[in-house]
Amino acid sequence: MSHFCCFFSDVKNVGIDDNLRSKSGEGTKATSFSFRELASATGGFKEVNLIGEGGFGRVYKGHLSTGQVVAIKQLNLDGHQGFREFLTEVLMLSLLHHPNLVKLIGYCADGHQRLLVYEYMPMGSLERHLFEKEPLSWRIRLKIAVGAAKGLKYLHCEANPPVIYRDLKSSNILLDNDFNPKLSDFGLAKLGPVGDNTHVSTRVMGTYGYCAPEYAMSGKLTVKSDIYSFGVVLLELITGRKALDLTRKPGEQNVVSWARPFLSDRRKFSQMVDPLLQGNYPLRRLHHAIAITAMCLQEQPNFRPHIRDIVVALEYLAS
Repeated sequence: MSHFCCFFSDVKNVGIDDNLRSKSGEGTKATSFSFRELASATGGFKEVNLIGEGGFGRVYKGHLSTGQVVAIKQLNLDGHQGFREFLTEVLMLSLLHHPNLVKLIGYCADGHQRLLVYEYMPMGSLERHLFEKEPLSWRIRLKIAVGAAKGLKYLHCEANPPVIYRDLKSSNILLDNDFNPKLSDFGLAKLGPVGDNTHVSTRVMGTYGYCAPEYAMSGKLTVKSDIYSFGVVLLELITGRKALDLTRKPGEQNVVSWARPFLSDRRKFSQMVDPLLQGNYPLRRLHHAIAITAMCLQEQPNFRPHIRDIVVALEYLAS
C-alpha cells in the first residue's frame, strides 16, 4: 500500500475521476457514479430518505439501478470534511478490506459534487442504539466491542503502513442486522509512522471527549491515540453515558473524568454500570471489561495495551 503516499503528491482538484480510476489497477474496486445516477437512487435527495446528518454533510438511503440498497453521503465541501478528506476516504476504503470496516461501493466527483456510496447498515450507529433506542444486552455490547477492536487491529497491524483511524467514536461504529459492527468515516484517517519515526505530527482533528490527551495537547499522533478513543467507546458501552454530555452537571459531563474515581476502586465498579442493564451481566466479566477499559485510558500512551492484546482479552470475555 505504499502507493498511498505517491497518490497525494500527484492529485489535483481537477481530473479527480481519472486519478481515482488510474488507481483501479492497484486494488480499488470503487465504482464511479454520475451525480444523476445518485440523485435518481435517492429520489432526488428527498427528506424521507435522509438517514443522517453532520458537519460532513448528509447521508441518504438509496436504491441503485441494480436494486442494491446503499447509503449515499453527500459531502458539504464548505464543512470540515473537504476535498482532501474525500480523497482520503475513497483511497483508504478502496485499499482496505475487512469485515469490520464499512464497504465503499463507489463515489461521485461530478463537477463540484462529492458523494460517497457505502453498503447500507440497517441498524444505524452504536451511538443511536446506546443513547436513543432500546437498551442493548451485555452480550451484544461485548460483541460490538470485539468487532470494533478487530477492525482497529486490521488498521494497526495488517495495513502497511499502519493506518491511524483518528476518529473512533460510537457514531462512527455502524451495525448490521445482527449487530456486527463496522468502522466508518475514514476522512480523518492518517498513515502511521514508518521507519524510525515514533509518531505523525498533524493538526488536531477528531471529536472532543474521544481524543487522547497527548494528541489534543501536542498534535503527536500514534496508534495509541486510537487505543484511548477505543477506551472511551468501551466506557460508553459499560456505563451507557455519552463521551461528552453537556446536559449533565459539571464534573459529570466528560465520561472519562467522571469514571476515574470508579476505575481505581474495584468496590465501586458496579456503580458505573448502565442502569438499563438492570444487573444482567456476569460480575467477573464486568470487572475484566472495566480493567481493559482502564488500561486503554491510561494518561501515558506507552502504558496503553496493544490492540492485539485487547482483541484477545475481549474475545475471551465474549466467549
